Amino acid sequence: MLATVETVRGAVDTSRLGATLMHEHVFITTPEFPENYPGIIGWDEEKKVAEAIQNLRDLKAAGIDSLVDLTVIGMGRYIPRLQRINEAVPDFNIIVATGVYTYDGLPHYLSSVGPGALGGGREPLVEMFVKDLTEGIADTSVKASILKVCTDKPGVTPTIDRLLRAVAKAHRATGAPISTHTDVATRRGLEQQEIFDSEGVDLSRVVIGHSGDTNDLNYLKEILQRGSYLGMDRFGMEGGHFLSFEERVRVVADLCELGYADQMVLSHDASCWMDWAPQELRAGSPLEMPNWHFLHISQHVLPALKERGVTDDQIETMLVRNPRKIFEAPRTAY
Repeated sequence: MLATVETVRGAVDTSRLGATLMHEHVFITTPEFPENYPGIIGWDEEKKVAEAIQNLRDLKAAGIDSLVDLTVIGMGRYIPRLQRINEAVPDFNIIVATGVYTYDGLPHYLSSVGPGALGGGREPLVEMFVKDLTEGIADTSVKASILKVCTDKPGVTPTIDRLLRAVAKAHRATGAPISTHTDVATRRGLEQQEIFDSEGVDLSRVVIGHSGDTNDLNYLKEILQRGSYLGMDRFGMEGGHFLSFEERVRVVADLCELGYADQMVLSHDASCWMDWAPQELRAGSPLEMPNWHFLHISQHVLPALKERGVTDDQIETMLVRNPRKIFEAPRTAY
């Protein structure tokens, strides 16, 4: 029996995922602003949807077949818009996530219910995540295929501990993989692994995100030795306080040389449009981060990796085989 993965267009065989970017976003928005002040932030629904459709067509033409959209609650996830976009690019796979994006505080509803909250009661987060994974998001019937959670500089606050454990429980209930946001300077990936391990998570089903933000190979090898994948997923976010393009490429090449190609995935953490950053940082801008867009890996990163000695087989492992393995594990309760 062939394995399948849920996408915006429904379940597809994992063999059809092809080359997959494992950490991207189609749109990142603060929903109240497009709805109430579209002119102020430059939001034009029809224009932005048309641009996103063209971005995905260009990505497909560049040899990428699938994209994991890790936009969750707190980032403006809106599935009907994704459905509209994917209908116009039917030969491309968009995989969506469930979770909550925060470095500490929760939306007011979630901060008032559940264990330890003012309203008390059972944890709604696990039920929310499991429903998204098994029944569908809202009334769209589109199912999430991966869980998302963050730990940043504030560390494992009570809120983040609650979220990590809720994600772990949803993973155990469904078998869905987990992808994370981390702050590498504070080595947050190791804390995430500790908590996941204590909750019985299969660490080989976890992608520790933004691992490519550091050149500390000892830290990265600690994560790898516990079985998780490294998300080398911010290509294009280069310069300033981020690693340079050359450093990001070197770290991946060095880890490939050490035999870790089968535990890395590649991506940009880019978007077609977002309202979280100044206009000049957005994809395709001539300023600051001109390569922070979906085509950077295809156009620049892969040639640079090959120049550093990374083989075609290792590239296929990181772009094709590893994403497929991440989604192919049985989606059943542990």
